[in-house]
Amino acid sequence: MEKLNGEERAPTMEKIKDACENWGFFELVNHGISHELMDTVERLTKEHYNKNPRSRTRSQEGYEKEFAEKLEKLAEQLLDLLCENVGLEKGYLKKAFYGSKGPTFGTKVSNYPPCPRPELIKGLRAHTDAGGIILLFQDNKVSGLQLLKDGEWIDVPPMKHSIVINIGDQLEVITNGKYKSVMHRVIAQPDGNRMSIASFYNPGSDAVMYPAPALVDKEDDQQKQVYPKFVFEDYMKLYAGLKFQAKEPRFEAMKAMESAVNLGPIANNLSSLLQERRLCLCELRC
Repeated sequence: MEKLNGEERAPTMEKIKDACENWGFFELVNHGISHELMDTVERLTKEHYNKNPRSRTRSQEGYEKEFAEKLEKLAEQLLDLLCENVGLEKGYLKKAFYGSKGPTFGTKVSNYPPCPRPELIKGLRAHTDAGGIILLFQDNKVSGLQLLKDGEWIDVPPMKHSIVINIGDQLEVITNGKYKSVMHRVIAQPDGNRMSIASFYNPGSDAVMYPAPALVDKEDDQQKQVYPKFVFEDYMKLYAGLKFQAKEPRFEAMKAMESAVNLGPIANNLSSLLQERRLCLCELRC
């Protein structure tokens, strides 16, 4: 990111644009978060899991709270860079995520122990992320994260002190498909514990998601708004049951609900609508 402040800004922005449009992922270095802080967070996290291998909760060290704050600021900085690349005014994406109470930011710490027979388990199954932008601090020695590109699974290699960035479904919606969320998974490894700290910068629960009008207006008639308008919480309720399925049926389900759901307060009949759509999708898959 240090190249954004000099003569190499244009080619660096072009790399980010290519990553968002064609890969859905990129690894970020020189991002402004100190290596010392990252090393401390990694050490404390691994120590916690070494002492509590079955733990599902993260330790409440002050370092992790400081790390999360820096990641949230980095997420907002990245969103403005994405706005610039796609031709939206600065701050548009943060405003789109705002809702009545502002965007949400949360962190999930995971530990993947070694598996002597990794071919027998699926690890974390393939999925796209439902939200906005995801920042991942992954283990710098043990790999496992893969993304799907042109029908092939490609490793996202560990890189010391890097932050892996990936695009969520809502950025695909807002950019009207300019940026793509991409299927990814975590495969089991025979050796070593893999640590990952994933932070999610997501829309507020009542934020209304739809393609940015400025981007829709630029498209020809066949490429006008191709994504529905919906409340983020509604999408998350649907996503909960269909996380490990393709994203396209989720968008189609929200489009079918678009005329039935009141895009202010959540509709009273939302649960029945979601159940109906799930049944239809299950029949289609069968």
